[in-house]
Amino acid sequence: MSATTSLKTRTPSQPFRRVGWGKIGSYAFLVVMAIIYLGPLLMLVNTSLRTTPSFMRNATALATQPNFENFAEAWEKANFPQYLLNSALYTVSATAIYVVTAVFVAFPIARGYVKRSGLLLTLFVIALFLPPALIPQFQLILRLGLYNNPVGYILLFIVNPIGIVILVNYIKTVPKELDEAAALDGCGYFRFVWSIVLPLIRPALATVIVLHAIGIWNEIILPTIYLTNSNYYPITRGLIVFQGVYGSDWPVLAAAVLMLTLPMVILFLFLQRYIVSGLTAGSVKG
Repeated sequence: MSATTSLKTRTPSQPFRRVGWGKIGSYAFLVVMAIIYLGPLLMLVNTSLRTTPSFMRNATALATQPNFENFAEAWEKANFPQYLLNSALYTVSATAIYVVTAVFVAFPIARGYVKRSGLLLTLFVIALFLPPALIPQFQLILRLGLYNNPVGYILLFIVNPIGIVILVNYIKTVPKELDEAAALDGCGYFRFVWSIVLPLIRPALATVIVLHAIGIWNEIILPTIYLTNSNYYPITRGLIVFQGVYGSDWPVLAAAVLMLTLPMVILFLFLQRYIVSGLTAGSVKG
């Protein structure tokens, strides 16, 4: 009886599954690409934790004794508090203005409440491939008296076609019957968009906020052109000045770059679940 039981236990209930070499190869390829992608970032972190003498001896060696003083030194020497405050002011104000205006522009286009709405959406798509009009833009800011002015710099970022395209395509997934029900209940247009449409398109809003905020935070060409007063410098412009003075001190410079990227990493982690849910919902509905 025991022998029969042991044979039964040794007999597999299901046939052995064949090894999926294609799946293994796909995972191996993804791992290799992740290493290639994260390699420069890991080198940056490793450099920021080293001392200048050890880095000069061997630039690729690992940091055996982490040196966190580089971050404190970069914070003081690079004038980070002022530059971070400026960048936060530009990013938050420009993103808030852009998101609110973009929703009120995208909603009538998505619903077809304006004539030639399809043509308007096509124009926004075409605008994605056009180069920035730096010379006319510079002349306009100069004649408006907004050169070297934080207000003029913020106005440069309240137009972005990619956000309109994302919002239009997502608003199309919202049932149009809600518009009719709101109209029957006497709900005004602005109240309907603000209290009903905005909560329903939160995933798309999160995507637009992240894309727009990262673009403003990492911008380096526009502050170099339009801001000459050091009191108005964003963190990217201030980092150029810091690099010019402390360019040979690579560990401190690496620490400054890491502190520069930290706010946008926090923003992405905070809104990540909304972005992922928005992409998933769009793939199911559309």
